Amino acid sequence: MSLWDGQNVAVGGWHTAEPKLRGHGMRENQLPALGGKSFEALKQTNLHDAEYWSARDLQPLLGYSQWRRFEQAIERAITSCKQSGNDPDHHFAGAGKMVELGSGSAREVADYHLSRFACYLIAQNGDPRKPEIASAQKYFAVQARRQELSDQVTADIERLELRKQTGEEFKALSGAAQQAGVQNQMFGVFHDAGYKGLYGGLSRDDIKSRKHIPAKDNLMDRMNATELAANQFRMTQTRDKLARDSIHDQQQAIRTHEQVGKEVRDAIKRIGGTPPESIPPAEHIKDVEKRIKTATPKLELDERDAGGLLGDAGDKKKGGKP
Repeated sequence: MSLWDGQNVAVGGWHTAEPKLRGHGMRENQLPALGGKSFEALKQTNLHDAEYWSARDLQPLLGYSQWRRFEQAIERAITSCKQSGNDPDHHFAGAGKMVELGSGSAREVADYHLSRFACYLIAQNGDPRKPEIASAQKYFAVQARRQELSDQVTADIERLELRKQTGEEFKALSGAAQQAGVQNQMFGVFHDAGYKGLYGGLSRDDIKSRKHIPAKDNLMDRMNATELAANQFRMTQTRDKLARDSIHDQQQAIRTHEQVGKEVRDAIKRIGGTPPESIPPAEHIKDVEKRIKTATPKLELDERDAGGLLGDAGDKKKGGKP
């Protein structure tokens, strides 16, 4: 049985495959559709009855306007494939693709046929600044064929991704606060207001003191995934409310941030969650990042998946059942 068994579904205008990964819990992640075409809709079948994707088709879906840049991501993915202990020839096949020119004529351009595993590797090696790549990485992060990753490494990756997203949201909220009339010298008060709402009146420094976090540490670097998610939600909701209510007053913006924090805190209470100030400090995120970077797990695919573009022919080469 393949590592993934799924079907294509649409959620809120986005398209996603809902595969099942053996040994791991699933969460819903999504890849954006391109002109009505989803990732799964771009899938084709070759002579070996194996699924594949055209790199040229995948390129715009992942946010690349230049083939040269996208090909660099493919080359990095090929290197990752080798390092993972899998044969790149089974997952990346050079090919040509006919494209129409403005004059009505056509010419052949370079292309690759990619296995599903290859698409996963390209997403992991793409430009993370592109929102399409970020979405693809989330989509594949849990759902990809990654039996080699322990639960701890999976949790590390999820927490690191959340930390990056929360950092970006902090910057976005600061920009929204400035638009709402918060002066630079009051940014500390503005952000503390959100913490006070969410943490039952505790400021950032109070939280650090309560959790025995060194003063030099960034508070978010010591939050676990649950605490990061709560803070990210607080910030996104505050940013949206500042814009929705057309707030242009410094004191009103500060009060709004604190009130949103209180609302998030109340929601946590209602569902029986742990108050954020009672969540123990997590390992510093830099240590987590180092551990992920130094880990070189072997990506063990089942016979069908390891065959990639060869499909059943790959199984037979390895002595698998015909």
